[in-house]
Amino acid sequence: MRKRLLLMGIGSVFAVAGLFAEVRKIPVDEAVKMAIESNLSLESARISLDTKKRKNDLKWNQFIPTLSASGSLVRDNEAATGTSFGPDPSSPFGFGLVTYEAPQWHVAGNFSASITIVTALFEGLKNYRLDYEAGVLSYEKAKAQMERDLRKLYHNILLAEENLRLQQEKYAAAERQETQAQANYRAGLAPELQFLQAQVARVNMKPQIDEAENNVRLVKANFAFTIGLPYDAEIGLVPLDGEFQPVSLEVARLIADASRNKPDILELRQTLLVAESGRKAQALQAWTPYLNLNWGMQRTFTGDPWKDSWGESDLWSKSGSFTVTLGMTFNGLVPWFKEGQAIKDMDNQIAGLNVNLAQLIRGTEIEVYNTCLTLAKTEASVEAMRQNVDLAERSYRSTETAYQNGLQTLLEVQSAANQLQEARLGVMSQTVSYLNGLIDLEYALGVPFGTLGK
Repeated sequence: MRKRLLLMGIGSVFAVAGLFAEVRKIPVDEAVKMAIESNLSLESARISLDTKKRKNDLKWNQFIPTLSASGSLVRDNEAATGTSFGPDPSSPFGFGLVTYEAPQWHVAGNFSASITIVTALFEGLKNYRLDYEAGVLSYEKAKAQMERDLRKLYHNILLAEENLRLQQEKYAAAERQETQAQANYRAGLAPELQFLQAQVARVNMKPQIDEAENNVRLVKANFAFTIGLPYDAEIGLVPLDGEFQPVSLEVARLIADASRNKPDILELRQTLLVAESGRKAQALQAWTPYLNLNWGMQRTFTGDPWKDSWGESDLWSKSGSFTVTLGMTFNGLVPWFKEGQAIKDMDNQIAGLNVNLAQLIRGTEIEVYNTCLTLAKTEASVEAMRQNVDLAERSYRSTETAYQNGLQTLLEVQSAANQLQEARLGVMSQTVSYLNGLIDLEYALGVPFGTLGK
């Protein structure tokens, strides 16, 4: 029993300590740094870039000859015979032509070095470099997209938290109104119906607060996953500092810059260069001759490998050669053969990439134009809503004071509170929309995030 009480006491201590533990505040720049270091999608892009970098760094290995070595054990189907002049006991002179039988088993060793040089090889080296540069652009685009989405998510979390805070303030006001209605009812200043309406209004707000709390938890779990933290990590965000500051935008200049520097456009342009280089290499492979250099050496054991000594140098024969071959395949010269069709396929692929590039540039121009128009509209909305918040606050304070004095109904107080909450949330929502629009614009321009805000 004592042990159980002790454990319960220790658990209570840790529970209380957890309640008062300070939630870690993560600024948006630190969150971006954490995501770059630990985000899984970026890690995949880094692995792909490392593969392309290694190929580009070691492209000189295309000039290393192909080296091969082999050993063979051969048995002839029939033993070979021959004659030689030597000792012959059957001859009256003691020597003469003697017939002998060569061993059926042979051992041979081969070593060769070969390299084939084609003009397409040099274009292939260029293709490795272009492909690596395309990988760098793809990684930078993935990193910029991740940072763009993370910064927008950061702002959306702040908006969700502001909505929750306003809901809680509204709930606290409903509790005060319920208390006032109860006091008025007990003092005989208001009917019981008014007290019951205040209770119902307060209870009806609870589901809205629960939904707002769940929304905050969900967006924070997504945020924690993006920066490499557990989904249930306690995270605090740094609120937006300072007053709303609109940015002066030159639409024509922004459109021109985005059509040149958007990461998606840069990546597609580089992909087009890689495809054009690949097409050139394929054409050179099909339409130009090749040069093959081959050097080989062979050593053969002429004795019987099962009976004779392998260390006997007289039983080993050596041969070798160096061959230079100049040749050409003619299939690539015929357009309807598969080699010619492969080049045609590359031409169609390049034409398709050019169409995609033109569409992307036009789409970017429209995107930037729409973003600038939306930012201008949002800027005007923020200014109008700020004035509306001041009016809504004065209206709510006056209505609540009148309600406490019995001059206004509960419904009028609730209506004024709703208008104030909508006005405050509207300012925050429009401010977040403006900031997120700037982030989209900065991504389209290919500039560091925060540049336009400065």
